[in-house]
Amino acid sequence: MLRLSLLLLAFAVGTQTAGATEDTVARTSPVAKKKSRKAPASARAEKRRPKRRGKRVGKMIGWPVSESKLLPSRPPPPSGNLYIYSLAYKTEAKVNIYNPDGSFNVDALEEVKHIFRCRRSGLEHDIDTRLITILSHINDHFAGKRIEILSGYRYQRRTTSNHFHGSAADIRIRGVDPRKIRAFTESLDAGGMGVGWYPRVGFVHVDVREPPSYRWIDYSRSNPDARDRQPPRGFKRRKAPES
Repeated sequence: MLRLSLLLLAFAVGTQTAGATEDTVARTSPVAKKKSRKAPASARAEKRRPKRRGKRVGKMIGWPVSESKLLPSRPPPPSGNLYIYSLAYKTEAKVNIYNPDGSFNVDALEEVKHIFRCRRSGLEHDIDTRLITILSHINDHFAGKRIEILSGYRYQRRTTSNHFHGSAADIRIRGVDPRKIRAFTESLDAGGMGVGWYPRVGFVHVDVREPPSYRWIDYSRSNPDARDRQPPRGFKRRKAPES
């Protein structure tokens, strides 16, 4: 019995010693140290991650507009006054788009069409009167200040663009914060409008489209010479006739 008792005691002591040795190795092992160092760093990274979500540099954020945020009906007609300037051609037009009876003035629309002509091809296209009406509203709201057209009609390869269909314009007003232009333009929306803001370039895109209305902010640098904005392959611009 004494021998059996001594064997059991030795086994118990050996088990405790082995457990203590493993615990000591775990505490002093380089691998364990590395793991213990990584955990706090990972936790710090998780805390920092939400702070980087809002930057979105070089990306576009877009969303459809719910009907609850739209006007129940179109706003009353504007004065019809419109003062626009083409940055590409350095020409301007100051017109009233309406006749005395409220119909559209054909000559005024032709002047607008000329200002909106494609800067790459020189071609003209009828401009959607809904877009022209919105621009007249903007003209009224900002006290008749000249609206600069960065891009109007574009004869380009990507035919899904509203610019290609004469129903979009990239605009700015010198001395006016683009965010104010964006906010007012959005307030005119009764359905079927697109409004985009380009902070890094400093302009607002406005278009008319099929519902739903859409909004976006594009943080990328504008590239007016992108391939999809170029005229179709094989197009050759005609030289202006000599006078």
